[in-house]
Amino acid sequence: MTDPLYELLVPYFDNASSSRPVLTSDDSAVSKYLSRLTTLPLSSLVSQESQSLAQASHSNLLSIQSLSSRSNAAVIASADHFSTLHETLPLLTEEVNQLQIEIPKLDQSAVTFSTTYSKSTENEMLDRRKRALLMERNADRLSDILDLPTLLSSAIASSAAQGTTSVTNYATALDLYSHIKRLHLLYSDSPLIDSIYAQTESAMQDLKSHLIRSLRGQNIKLAAAMRTIGWLRRVAPELEATKNGGGNTEGLLGYLFLVCRLSTLVKTLSALEPLRQLADQESQTRLRNKSRSGGAGKLNGSAYQGGQQSERYLKKYIEIFREQSFGIISMYKSIFPASRDEPTAEVQTPFKSASTVQTKPEQDMSTIPPSALATFPSHLTDLLFDTLQEYLPNVQDKTSKESLLTQILYCAGSLGRLGGDFSLMVAMLDAGGADVSHSPEEEEEAEDDDDDESGEGEWVEVMKKHRELAGRLEALASGVGAGRGVNKGGSLRVKSRP
Repeated sequence: MTDPLYELLVPYFDNASSSRPVLTSDDSAVSKYLSRLTTLPLSSLVSQESQSLAQASHSNLLSIQSLSSRSNAAVIASADHFSTLHETLPLLTEEVNQLQIEIPKLDQSAVTFSTTYSKSTENEMLDRRKRALLMERNADRLSDILDLPTLLSSAIASSAAQGTTSVTNYATALDLYSHIKRLHLLYSDSPLIDSIYAQTESAMQDLKSHLIRSLRGQNIKLAAAMRTIGWLRRVAPELEATKNGGGNTEGLLGYLFLVCRLSTLVKTLSALEPLRQLADQESQTRLRNKSRSGGAGKLNGSAYQGGQQSERYLKKYIEIFREQSFGIISMYKSIFPASRDEPTAEVQTPFKSASTVQTKPEQDMSTIPPSALATFPSHLTDLLFDTLQEYLPNVQDKTSKESLLTQILYCAGSLGRLGGDFSLMVAMLDAGGADVSHSPEEEEEAEDDDDDESGEGEWVEVMKKHRELAGRLEALASGVGAGRGVNKGGSLRVKSRP
């Protein structure tokens, strides 16, 4: 319903010349102002209302001017944006529609990705990433593993430079080798571990060579030899004895040890080469003198009186042989103690009779490998007697020859304590030592002449003296010394028994 007051004032509105909007009675501001006019008295309407309206208009103008000065830039920017709003809104609507279309595709791709690269499924790319991450986390460990062959080679090289005294380096090398073997067993399908193991095997071959070379050392001690054999057992387990129930319990290590020490013995004896050459000259002189004697088969004492160089050579030879052979066999029995109690080690040798051979009748001896020590003393004896048979005939002086025979018997007694007594073989020297290079007829004739002259070989007398002296020494050592004394010449004398 239109307010009557509003209808009365409508004709007074200046709408034609103004761009202002048309005021209606429904406007809240118009309705509020008309309500206020009805409450004013007429005098106030005539005198004060126009001033109040002018004052309010001026105040509004100032407020608008202040707002314009403060918000000029914001208003201009808002106006610019508003001018492009009719173009931006369609684009925004189009993009929103496109987003609505793409969201299901994005969701499907996310589901596909989570399904493809889930930890519960197998994926080649994920496996590669896992391996790469694992390698990155274990880079230090891989570097240490790759350094193992270099460390092993360094330990072996330092051990070889320091010899058998380098216990720590050898032990370190063997520990590294054991660790690499364990890695190879655990990761046998790894090409990296296979490559490292191949390099290790090449280095261990060098270590085996160094250890074997150390067994051939000139002055190797028992402790060093035992350590070296222990290291060889770890480095080369294939040299160990097999469980075949036979008599060879030390395996190929026993043979290796004896061969190395025998090589050292031969090398040590070869240092006597200058003396041997002088002895060879005496042998040639003796043979020439014998050939000039008219083939009588016996060398005249006036024709040849040499033998000093041969005596010197044989003394040195027997001395070295006794020390080295005793050391080899005693060291062997200390390193391989099982060889002492082996029944099959009791084989028949030139210094043992057939009655002392102990065998097991229930075992086939042809299938049991012999002990390494079974024939070694026999080989040493052959080595000694070959030299004696060649050079002992050069010694013509009886005292010198008896001295050499006594030295040989001492050597036989030394080996006899280890089961290698060859004292009975001294008879072979007297029987075949005259001249082995002549015909059988000449040897038989010379043998007959010797029997006619001496009746007994020289070895018999030397053997009797040696046994008598050994008995006296044994009696003195056991504390039974009554009735014994020493002659002025330095020899022992014993009172005759009743």
